[in-house]
Amino acid sequence: MIGWEDIYKVLAAMFPLYTALILGYGSVKWWHMFNSDHCDAINRLSCYFIMPLFTFDFTTRINPYKMNYRFLAADVISKAIILLAILLWANFTKKGNYAWSITCFSLSSLNNALVVGVPLMEAMYGPLGENIVIQSSILQFMLWIMVLLMMFEFQSAKRSLDSGASSLESATNCESTNVDDKSKQTSLLVIAKIVGLKLAKNPNSYACSLGLIWALISNRWNLEMPIIMEGSVHIMSRAGAGISMLCMGELLYAIIIDIQITIPITMIHQHLYHL
Repeated sequence: MIGWEDIYKVLAAMFPLYTALILGYGSVKWWHMFNSDHCDAINRLSCYFIMPLFTFDFTTRINPYKMNYRFLAADVISKAIILLAILLWANFTKKGNYAWSITCFSLSSLNNALVVGVPLMEAMYGPLGENIVIQSSILQFMLWIMVLLMMFEFQSAKRSLDSGASSLESATNCESTNVDDKSKQTSLLVIAKIVGLKLAKNPNSYACSLGLIWALISNRWNLEMPIIMEGSVHIMSRAGAGISMLCMGELLYAIIIDIQITIPITMIHQHLYHL
């Protein structure tokens, strides 16, 4: 049975994250401390330095030879079922919406995030919970981020084709059949290439891969990371959760002002993983 002490542990783990989120939101909306250029600079610092080292730090803590493959399999199956359900909803129901389908899938994979998942699961299950979140985060970077990027690119391609079609149809009605043909020629190969390029530019992908490689090597031959290297990683990674939530608070204000929360959770989740 869940007691008040357990609830307090979860609140104590999550409250600091929301404190950073509120500070980020308030620094832009109420106190006017940062403008859009400042927010972009902080986001870039987080994207290219803090979060990659944060990801690398946590990934090196696991033992890849003792991973919980049943949990990983269950995660894959559950996400596949959710993905199938929301795609059916988007394509075969009147209220189906592709943008909100991306949002729903983003929410389903939010538990794989290190920033949110580690403090929450560690408070609930201790070191075992932290280890499971790190394992799921590896799966996140290896698989689910590619799926999300695919979904984003399909949506972008659809919007560009729709705008191109409307402009051509306004110019001449005779070419409407050609417009339809062009709209059907959206190449999966081209979208896959775009996704590959975005992944290649994502520092978190390299951080996760390098962290996994080091974990494999260190656990195979019982090696320890040199203190000078460990300190260099920790000095930046310790700011990972706080800076990431601060940036999310700033982004939340920008979303409310600029696009009136069209697809808010998707945008926040995209920022969280720096896609």
